[in-house]
Amino acid sequence: MKKILLSCVVGAVALATSVVGNPYEKYKGTTLVISWPSLGGFKAAEPILKQFTKDTGIEVEVDALPYLKLRDRQLVEMSKSRGEYDIVSWVVMWKGEYVNKGLLTPLSQMYTNIDLIDPDYDFDDLPKKLVENGSIVGGKKGYLPGITGGLYGIPFEAETSILAYRKDLFEQHNIEVPKTYDDMRAVMQKLYALGIPALTSRGKTGHQVTAAYLLHLAPMGGRIFDDNWNPIVNSKESVAAAEFMRLVAKTGPKGIPTFGFGEATAAFLQGDAAMYLDSMKVGPRIRNPKISKVVGKVGYALHPTDVRCGSETGGFALGIPANSKNKEAAFLLIQYLSNKENDLKRVDYGGVPTRLSTFKALSDKYADYPVIMAQMPCADPDWRPLIPEWNEINIDALGQALTKVITTDDPIQPIMDEANEKIRKIMEREGYYVWKK
Repeated sequence: MKKILLSCVVGAVALATSVVGNPYEKYKGTTLVISWPSLGGFKAAEPILKQFTKDTGIEVEVDALPYLKLRDRQLVEMSKSRGEYDIVSWVVMWKGEYVNKGLLTPLSQMYTNIDLIDPDYDFDDLPKKLVENGSIVGGKKGYLPGITGGLYGIPFEAETSILAYRKDLFEQHNIEVPKTYDDMRAVMQKLYALGIPALTSRGKTGHQVTAAYLLHLAPMGGRIFDDNWNPIVNSKESVAAAEFMRLVAKTGPKGIPTFGFGEATAAFLQGDAAMYLDSMKVGPRIRNPKISKVVGKVGYALHPTDVRCGSETGGFALGIPANSKNKEAAFLLIQYLSNKENDLKRVDYGGVPTRLSTFKALSDKYADYPVIMAQMPCADPDWRPLIPEWNEINIDALGQALTKVITTDDPIQPIMDEANEKIRKIMEREGYYVWKK
């Protein structure tokens, strides 16, 4: 009896050692399918996927689609009883819709399985505000942290905003790097007086011009809604952000009302603007001599403050569809893709890191990395309302109003009053005020 018991114990120990030694073994031969955008940062992860297959024996297929086609394709697959995808990457605005429709797996259930958890993963190394923005659903307002919230993903190619400026021009004309919005106004006007286009910006009608407005609304203390879903885009803070946008359009490079993100960034890269205030992902483009004329001429600084600090939150997150056939293997791959070692490697392949430790490790090599690390605590998870109605508000209400702001000299308050009323009607139609009645 003792021999049998001993053999059972030895066998159990051997099995446990096998599992701990190779948590991927039981999934060898599985094929995982990932849905993500055909963008440079995700292409930079492809060598890591190949290494994952070599290390684990788990095959990986990627369905990379243009960003604008991604959501529709994901909704089709995730709505099936058994879909094609095991991992999906979503833009932060889509997270609430996906969870509301029951399309994502709560990652909490994965964290109850000790066999799946990489002990060296260090979740706290991920920027807290970017986790909150892209991956937490069900807390305050339905999309912010709170006791009722849940974790559905991890940030991957997520971002905040920083200021880039032409340090050669600033030194030549004895201009101080702006720290506040009052400083920004003064610098923009001085550059303009010198005949130098000041701040490049998005300005194209629709979501592009709204994104530019949001960059200034947050630090000026504004919001789209109050805590009771009343629109407040006609507040003094919002009007101030719109007035700043008008000044940007007047003192910046020609063509701002036609600029999307690409055009606004290109204006800075080509030397047609002295400042850039937008996504932190601009750094690798600035350093690329194939597309940049300002290599070695750029400095970086924190997003200027006004009544508070408040920089952008956006980009993507990775999670697991509720109808995936291979949830456990998918979770292992998500950890592998975003662990410390591979986050560092993605930079070599052309990606932008997510982890604070990566920014720190490379802070002597890349001048923007220390700034990005310092900016993270000011990243605002409520930078825009992550609700299903946002697309309509973004494009049809604010997108139209802000075009009037930057292309006319009409009084701004009435423009924003009209936009505010449009937003209220949208929210009333969608039932946001039912409990008040």
